[in-house]
Amino acid sequence: MRAAQVVTLDGPASVRVTEVDEPRADGQVVIDVHAAGVTFPDVLQSQGKYQIQPELPFVPGTEVAGVVRSAPEGAPVAAGDRVAAFPGLGGFAETVATAPEFVFGIPEEVSFAAAAALPMNYLTVHFALTRRGGLRAGETVLVHGAAGGVGTASIQLASALGARVIAVTSSADKAGLARSAGAHEVVSADGFRAEVADLTGGAGVDLVVDPVGGDRFTDSLRSLAPEGRLLVIGFTAGEIPTVKVNRLLLNNISVVGVGWGAFWRTRPEYLRQQWDEVRPLLEQGRLAPPIGATYPLDDVATALADLDGRRALGKIVLTTR
Repeated sequence: MRAAQVVTLDGPASVRVTEVDEPRADGQVVIDVHAAGVTFPDVLQSQGKYQIQPELPFVPGTEVAGVVRSAPEGAPVAAGDRVAAFPGLGGFAETVATAPEFVFGIPEEVSFAAAAALPMNYLTVHFALTRRGGLRAGETVLVHGAAGGVGTASIQLASALGARVIAVTSSADKAGLARSAGAHEVVSADGFRAEVADLTGGAGVDLVVDPVGGDRFTDSLRSLAPEGRLLVIGFTAGEIPTVKVNRLLLNNISVVGVGWGAFWRTRPEYLRQQWDEVRPLLEQGRLAPPIGATYPLDDVATALADLDGRRALGKIVLTTR
């Protein structure tokens, strides 16, 4: 089968499409892949910078959608089912095999491209908002990186859970995407603190979703209402910020780590619990990943480079069929 392969740790430009052996079933669900989501961990793995680093060469790709070719007895899916899956590795290929607990049936009305955009971002955000952030209906959520995959997922899910959403973007086209994803207000990344204060009457926000990090961090803390929570999801800006803990003490605010992968690895059943909560929102049309760009598998290096350069508006997806 054809697959993208990382053979050196020189970044996106070094990823090549080649012929590799098809995966063996060995008690796993075998999926003929139609689409694969491109994620920031895929970029980091191509650079040797991710905390989970496979031995070279390897096929990257954490999330896919397609049709089940075969499934072991007792699996929650069967041959012919349309599914999304979270293999964690090996998704940038025509076929992938993964454990049954990481495979989820999708509604007929959800396209393969949209389904491939769901597992990493939407389940991460669901974990962030509900379990780590304790989001309650009526609260106000500030979303950084609002035009990216995590950002648009945060906007849609927070809104579906009854929150008011303020999106932070860096350009007019990104602001438009954030609004189309469901943001109630949009503010500029430059000077967002003052705009947030105006929009909240000086009260601040209850929750900040931060997949960016960098120099926005301190002003995000200053934008929190008393007992507000800042969710640390990632550092796409490339800089890991620090916090003076007296700020937390004086204002009764919290900085909360969101390590979705670290959580579910010892609780694999949690992923299905999440999917069972998310699927009704999919069926109602309340969650619909904005697809920013779709590339054929042969253009995998370009897709990864666009994500690395933060040029993506919405989710980047690879198609294999």
